Amino acid sequence: MTKIIALLMKHNKTFTASISLLSFLLTLDLTSNGLFAQAAKPENAPPALKNLLTQIDTASSRGDIKGVMQFYSPNFTHGDGLNRQTMEQALKSFWQRYPQLRYSTRLQSWKSEGNAIIAETVTTITGLPSSNSNNLALNATITSRQRITGTKIQRQEILSERTQLTSGNKPPQVEIKLPQQVKAGQKYHFDAIVQEPLGNDLLLGSAIEENIQPSKYLTPTPVNLELLNAGGLFKTGLAPSTPGQQWISAVILRNDGMTMITQRLQVVKK
Repeated sequence: MTKIIALLMKHNKTFTASISLLSFLLTLDLTSNGLFAQAAKPENAPPALKNLLTQIDTASSRGDIKGVMQFYSPNFTHGDGLNRQTMEQALKSFWQRYPQLRYSTRLQSWKSEGNAIIAETVTTITGLPSSNSNNLALNATITSRQRITGTKIQRQEILSERTQLTSGNKPPQVEIKLPQQVKAGQKYHFDAIVQEPLGNDLLLGSAIEENIQPSKYLTPTPVNLELLNAGGLFKTGLAPSTPGQQWISAVILRNDGMTMITQRLQVVKK
């Protein structure tokens, strides 16, 4: 209990988490309006496409912003409203906070569309604790679709993502239950359940819903922690009345660790 009170006093009852940057994570994947009915197998992909993804992974793992941005078109667009300039700004800020990241991209499917290639990929990102990140460990998985012309990325859209941050000697093991997609105006359930016995530990936590927009990639989100009476968070959310995408996050803190998980929720037409 003393440790919990000390944490509250230290943070003035507010835990500031850069959810926007955590969810961004350089997915390295783009989109087009084409469907994937004729998508080809990854093993048959052009060597140039495989090489491009490898080069981006390598530059990203080095934190080489110039090396990464050379693969983005000057007219680059993103499903979340980002452009080339705001993407570069977000990456710089993110890599300053988490300098020890490892990127690995797996090609799921691809197809040719005119002079472009449409590729669907899964990117995993892992980060070990460091002093720059307040000893936070990071794990993320992002599924995206990408449109590439030559060696330039033209457009990107994230299809799904999950980011987990942990800190402390024993961060809570948390299971998230959240649908991938809901209809506009629909109610949904969001549960973040702590898996291990709590013993005499107390839990602090909060659930956060955010509409995804460019400004959120650069602005940290303050999170007000509350005392939890059960072994996790159990919330009922209401999707916005218009289609779009949201970040849904859970932050859970105990005496000897913290876990924060963010997932993307797709809001579609009724």
